[in-house]
Amino acid sequence: MKILVAGDRHVLSRLMVEALEKELGDGLDVTTIDFGWPMEPHAEVAEVKEAAGSEEEVIEAGPGAEVIVTQLAPITEKVLDSLEDLKLVVVTRGGPVNVNVEAATRNGVIVANAPGRNAPAAAEYALGLMLAAMKRIPDAHASLKGGEWRGEFYAYEENGVELDGSTVGLIGFGAIGSRVAKVLAAFGAEVLVHDPFVDDGPVREAGGRKAELGELLERSRVVSLHARLGDETRGMIGAEQIAKMPGGSVLVNTARGGLLDYDALCDALESGHLGAAALDVYDEEPPPEGSRLFGAPNLVLSPHIAGATRETAHRAAGIAAAEVGRYARGERPENAVNGEAVGR
Repeated sequence: MKILVAGDRHVLSRLMVEALEKELGDGLDVTTIDFGWPMEPHAEVAEVKEAAGSEEEVIEAGPGAEVIVTQLAPITEKVLDSLEDLKLVVVTRGGPVNVNVEAATRNGVIVANAPGRNAPAAAEYALGLMLAAMKRIPDAHASLKGGEWRGEFYAYEENGVELDGSTVGLIGFGAIGSRVAKVLAAFGAEVLVHDPFVDDGPVREAGGRKAELGELLERSRVVSLHARLGDETRGMIGAEQIAKMPGGSVLVNTARGGLLDYDALCDALESGHLGAAALDVYDEEPPPEGSRLFGAPNLVLSPHIAGATRETAHRAAGIAAAEVGRYARGERPENAVNGEAVGR
């Protein structure tokens, strides 16, 4: 079985090869190629999104490959039609948007992903951004680094707020949101959860309570987004929803940029209705020059790095290697996103 491993500067090809050797043993027939992401931005390639490298690079490296393991390689219809021996593509990320899944299914190619690979990292980062916004940590850091000791941070009207005793609303309760809920409960927060796809039991076990979106928005001092992006959730938090949040509350988005109306967010920050916000994801990445986000007050920004830990890279490689191992042993895949292509 020939395997093509297409790595990048985060999920390194050597990490994937090491994980495959641990799963399948030494002496594997592996070809590796490496892309420059994140030093080079990912992009749309033909009909797929968030890809690194070119179709030609994959086709040139892939003859005879039965399996491809990658995070970002463009697995387009052209690539799938060119690699006639291909039977399995494992993408070391949650959303395989760099794969034409429909074309893969037509070609009988199983596409599998790596759900939960960055859940610990993203949950920790969401909490970090939440605390940074609530406590004004970036402002304090920047002023002191600039040589200014700002005593007014201790003035009542400039004070931060606490999680202990606060109501925090989580929109989405998957692998990341559920971890955030447990930590918030340990901080002493009342946790409200809006997720129509989750039963009451897991939410209660994490120390939270399910709530309708309206109640969550009206009661929460902090709202943190953890929902998947789809047709039903795109733009789900706009001006109307933000207006329901209490004055001075905090909004955090580490999930997907498309969930949130960023103009409405800037309006609410500029008017003072929102006390603060923190973002790691954007409707356009990177935000364009002159974006209102760069001038909005009390806004903490980071460049989509919530999942950027070494542990994430190792975990992603391990999840992918386990999927290849199941395929090699003739077992059913655990994380196939196109079950109709699973012919056994």
